[in-house]
Amino acid sequence: MKLAMIGLGKMGMNMARRLMQGSHEIIAYDLSKEAVEEIAAQGASGADSLQQVVEMLSAPRIVWIMLPAGKPVEDTINQLKELLSSEDIIIDGGNTYYKDDLRRFETLKTEGIHYMDVGVSGGIWGLQVGYCMMMGGAKKIFKYLEPIFQDLAPKDGYLYCGKAGAGHFVKMVHNGIEYALMQAYGEGFEILDASEFSESFDYAKIAHMWNQGSVIRSWLLELAEVAFNKSEELTDITGYVEDSGEGRWTVQQAVDTAVPAEVITISLMRRFRSRQQDPFTDRVLSALRREFGGHAVVATKK
Repeated sequence: MKLAMIGLGKMGMNMARRLMQGSHEIIAYDLSKEAVEEIAAQGASGADSLQQVVEMLSAPRIVWIMLPAGKPVEDTINQLKELLSSEDIIIDGGNTYYKDDLRRFETLKTEGIHYMDVGVSGGIWGLQVGYCMMMGGAKKIFKYLEPIFQDLAPKDGYLYCGKAGAGHFVKMVHNGIEYALMQAYGEGFEILDASEFSESFDYAKIAHMWNQGSVIRSWLLELAEVAFNKSEELTDITGYVEDSGEGRWTVQQAVDTAVPAEVITISLMRRFRSRQQDPFTDRVLSALRREFGGHAVVATKK
């Protein structure tokens, strides 16, 4: 099939490459001319504007957006809405909030333009092993686009989840679970590192061993092994941990539906904590212990 890939970052670039490996014809566009030139040298047709993207596609046009959620996606869709025709298709494969999908689906529907939300997981390894994908939108559009999904995903690696918003909703919860899993691994390795046995531990070997039939084996644990092989004590990085939104949305959804998602919530709060140095909360705790019990405190350095 012929389609456009808008956004050639870490995900979009490799997705375009994998689609070309599946004999799909790619029209590529990005604000970075260097990125467009790079993928064009590998067989894609480069475009230098959204107008040119639309002109190079055949009806019904398929435009896949792989951009950061929020304003970049919103601005791109607003521009495409003025350029596309009835029966054309927009796919948002970024980490968009599902409520934005509901609004965009209805807005584009009035123009006769189809919209699908596709949650994509796979990171930088997707080119090699395939992308796990979760789709929301009209089922007939999903069926029309299925050859694209088949070539992007590994076997059984994609699923039609339901009406508009369902794909990104499932991906949101997926990422919330990811937060909790990562937090559990991090805490486990910290307990190992704080023990009396830590001098004899090889964390890469422990991660590798746990992946051989253990109930906690996972791809994340494989990546932990890779990371520990690069730096045994991870001294090459700091403990500052960002979040990209999905964890927050998952926790908010849990609040809205009264689901007691304690572990996911704590993992999100821990990410916030990782960005603080000498947090005010801890200073309050220390001060209270000093006041009610005369406990020792560590004074600040002058």
